[in-house]
This record gives sequence, C-alpha cells and structure tokens, in this order.
Amino acid sequence: MSAAPVRSALLIDEIASPLGRIVIAARDGRLCALEFGRARMARHLTPRFPGSRRRRLRDPFGISTKLRAYLSGDLTAVDRIAVETGGTAFQQRVWHALRTIRAGRTMSYAAMARAIGHRAAVRAVGAANGRNPISIVVPCHRLVGGDGALTGYGGGLWRKRWLLEHEGAADPAAQAIRPSTARRRDRSRSPR
Repeated sequence: MSAAPVRSALLIDEIASPLGRIVIAARDGRLCALEFGRARMARHLTPRFPGSRRRRLRDPFGISTKLRAYLSGDLTAVDRIAVETGGTAFQQRVWHALRTIRAGRTMSYAAMARAIGHRAAVRAVGAANGRNPISIVVPCHRLVGGDGALTGYGGGLWRKRWLLEHEGAADPAAQAIRPSTARRRDRSRSPR
C-alpha cells in the first residue's frame, strides 16, 4: 500500500496596502491565492485545499516583498511570482493569457476570447476572470468591457480603477479601444 503524497502547508501572510489588507497563501514556492481580506480568502482556499494545514509566515518565498515592490511602483515585480491557480484547463488558459497583458494596458473580454482561440467564448472568459484566485498577480483587473467600461471586479471597482491608474492606464476606456475602432468613431463624428 503506497502512502498518500504529503501536501505542504499553506503559508499565509497579510500585507497592508492602499487597497486595504491583502492576504496571500502560498506553498511549494508558488502563490496559490491573493485576496482582499480573510473572509474572501477562506472562500477561495476551503474548496481548493480541503483540510489543508495553514501556517502564518512573513514573506513566504519572497512573494510579499515582490507584491510590496509592485505597489510601490515596480510594476514588473509581480511578473516574477510563480503561481498555482488550480482551475479547469479553460480557466488556466485565460489566467495564463492575462499574465501576458502588460501593466498599463487593458483588453476587452472579446479580445481575450479571440486571443485564446475561442472567439465565441466571451461570457466564459468573463466567468473565468471572475474566478481568478490570484488577483493582481494574475491581472484580471486588466480586462474591461468592449467600450472600455470598468466592469466587474471581485475586490470592488474602486480597486480595479486604482490598479489601472497605478499602472498608468489613467483612462482605461482609451486603452481598451483599438485604433481602428477609434478611427471609425472619429469618421462618424466628422462632418461630411
């Protein structure tokens, strides 16, 4: 009879930030969850890691330091954080693609669906984005409505706006509109 694999404890840290308390959970060198507040974190961890041991540890694997660096202006610091997202194959594809959107840029849900090769899966992209267990590091805040509107963010739209402004996307709507779309709009407004 073989022994069950030993699971590492989830290492929990809390960080004060302009966005409020950020709680992180990590194991085996990877960030597993990032949430705003303990209650929201518990809702993520319990189904993914039932019966897991949890231990408080300051700055597990240097993740808290990298997150603080991001919040202080080093926008690429979170790119160096390894993640363990869990999720379905489709969700993982969306979450991986989110990490390719550079800081200060946004993308519409429809553009993301096209980018991952599922043109008609706009709602599924939105659902996957909403289930992202690692906000900020897997930057779900960079997805916006087709018109650039700030739609949906589990941490609250004020946090989404703060993150986008922090990254230099001061006008998220302008960032999401493709130049060809902007040209069509300009033509429609000009006198004929």
